[in-house]
Order: sequence, then structure tokens, then C-alpha cells
Amino acid sequence: MSTDQPPPGQPPEDDPFRKKPSEPPQSGSPYGTPPPPVGGGGGGPYGGPPPPGGGSPYGSAPPPPSDPYGGGYGGVDPLAGMPPLADYGKRFLARFIDFLIIAVPLGLIEWGASNRFVISTSNSDSGTDVVSKAYSGSGLLWLLISLVAYIGYDTLMVSKSGQTLGKKWLGLRVAMLNDGSVPTTNAALARAAVLWAPFVICCYCLWDIILIITIVADKPYRQGWHDKAGKTVVVSTTQ
Repeated sequence: MSTDQPPPGQPPEDDPFRKKPSEPPQSGSPYGTPPPPVGGGGGGPYGGPPPPGGGSPYGSAPPPPSDPYGGGYGGVDPLAGMPPLADYGKRFLARFIDFLIIAVPLGLIEWGASNRFVISTSNSDSGTDVVSKAYSGSGLLWLLISLVAYIGYDTLMVSKSGQTLGKKWLGLRVAMLNDGSVPTTNAALARAAVLWAPFVICCYCLWDIILIITIVADKPYRQGWHDKAGKTVVVSTTQ
């Protein structure tokens, strides 16, 4: 028996959530053999002579729609072979859980560090000035720490198994849209950067609203802007 293991960050070949290949539509009429044309022979649909070159009597057919990430699916349901897409409510709740997982420890660390510094300078005549300068100088530092924490957490978890803790607890998974595999590190990083950077830097409330609108409005994959950046989709792991 082979002892080969799949590369880190990649699902095994028998991953039950990998997108199954869709079967091409069968040729011929789905309703059985069509009736012979009126008047016999191989003429057109109304008994006239067939068009020259054997083409369609109505001109050329329009090209089938193509998948935005390659592999045109013309005529085949784009969701065929995929697990069911994740419920909106579960997605929003999972993200809130992930936010708390990072925000609570960060808040406690920042609170403890600032209080310790205040105590150490409280006996100084210029203590107030020192604290004020420290807060203004440390704002950028805490911003960078927060960015690394949120983006790093999401990238690491998603590239490892497709699931953050919030998604795992609620039965959700991030997957590559083209085949359902666990996202690569680059895809997970792109997704996490778009998801968390605007949230942390300037407009957390507004950015949440924007992402919710993009997820609800997108058809057929329910992709927010962060999903489109990583070319991913969020699916349910519970059938």
C-alpha cells in the first residue's frame, strides 16, 4: 500500500468536498426520436430543401457562456458537482466568531500594555506628555499588529483546511471555485487581504455592509469581493 501523503495545504484525492466533474449532455433529443420531416427526405423543418453546407436553417448558434475562471460549461449547470453553497446567515455568524477570536485577545493585550506603561510613568512630572506621545506613536504599531493577526489567521487556517474556526464550528468551508480543492496560500492570502484590510484600517462597519451586499447580489456563486479576489466559493460541509 502506498504511503505517499498529499502535499501540505492540498486535500487528498478522495476529498468528499472536491467538485465532481459534470457529465456532458447526451447527444440527441431528450424526448426520443423526432418525427420525420413533412414531405419525407432530409429537407428543412418545413419541407424545404436543406440549407447549403448542412448548417442550421436559422444561422449560426450563439457561443455557449463560459466560466469566468476557465473551462466553459455551456449548457451545464455551473453548480453541478459542487456541495451546496453556504447559507448567508451562517457565513455572517462564522465571520463574527472569527472576529471575536482575534479581537478579544488583541484588546486584552493592548489594554494590559497601555495600563502597564501608564503605571510606570505616573510618578513622573511629565508622565502625561510621555503617555500622550506613546499613544500617538503606538497607534500605527497596533494597526500593523492587527492587520497581521487578522490576515495571518485567516490565511493560515483557510490554506490549511479551507476552514477558520468559525466556519468549522458552523459546518462551512472555503474552496477553490474551479475544482473545490483547499485554497492555495496565494489564493487564501488574496482573499484574507480583501476581507480584513479595509475592515481594520478605516471602515469596519461600512466594509461589512459592502461585503454583505456583494455576497447577496452575486449569482450564481454568492461570491463577495474577497471571494472573487481569491477565486473561491464558500460551501456547506453538511449534506
